[in-house]
Amino acid sequence: MSSIAYVNGAYTPLEDARVSILDRGFLFADGVYEVAAVIDGRLIDNEAHLARLERSLAELRLESPVTMAEMVEIERALVTRNGITEGLVYLQVTRGAADRDFSFPRGVRPTLVAFAQKKNILASPAAQTGVKVITVPDLRWSRRDIKSVALLAQVLAKQAATEAGCQEAWMVDADGFVTEGSSSTAFIITRAGVIVTRPNSSAILPGCTRRAVMALAAEQRLSVEERAFSVDEAKAAAEAFLTSASNLVLPVVEIDGSPIGAGVPGDSAKRLRALYLDFARATAV
Repeated sequence: MSSIAYVNGAYTPLEDARVSILDRGFLFADGVYEVAAVIDGRLIDNEAHLARLERSLAELRLESPVTMAEMVEIERALVTRNGITEGLVYLQVTRGAADRDFSFPRGVRPTLVAFAQKKNILASPAAQTGVKVITVPDLRWSRRDIKSVALLAQVLAKQAATEAGCQEAWMVDADGFVTEGSSSTAFIITRAGVIVTRPNSSAILPGCTRRAVMALAAEQRLSVEERAFSVDEAKAAAEAFLTSASNLVLPVVEIDGSPIGAGVPGDSAKRLRALYLDFARATAV
């Protein structure tokens, strides 16, 4: 059975889904996106994702063609129509189709497309084995806090990781500090048991899973510090892990070929994953 996508008000088979070649998302990467996880057929931490979508839209002075309440209904419809028990829902809003000109066009309705994908999240093999990471220079623009569809630097970073036999790339700024992963937030746990991640700013995307995990850690009275950390500090850490909507919480067991801790998923990362799964199920809609 064909997957069902949403394009500008209509549900259509994925293979028939089309947007104009003049769409500004295609020509200029003039758009934003969001990804929400689905577990047990319900959307995970979706309120946070839609709040971030609204913020990204506002930063680009881009209006959503539907309300956020309508956006939720579109997400739910895609989950139902595609029979998604476990997976992802992808949303993308662009400024719409117009004659190619760098300036914002007038009187153009934004484009909204969305689709759903099945994915094994709960029993992901990576959660059991941990993932390997390489580091790469951070080549992105300076407004990384906007979830823009301009992802070429992330694509190149992810490809470099794949070619190195790794699952993720951690991007590093000119001062030698880790910013974030190509599609995730980077964390370390020091040998003193402190959870460390870079503070939110224009240098990183404000991760929804990041926020939830930090709140859960605080509830458990775990020590958390928001500060930059270097690659050397990460390699010397007791544990490391990453967070994202599509992977939840995954232990990192190796960086640039150097094992982290014992080179196996650490107890703290596994505990945080379990806590997040409990939170996800309790708050899913």
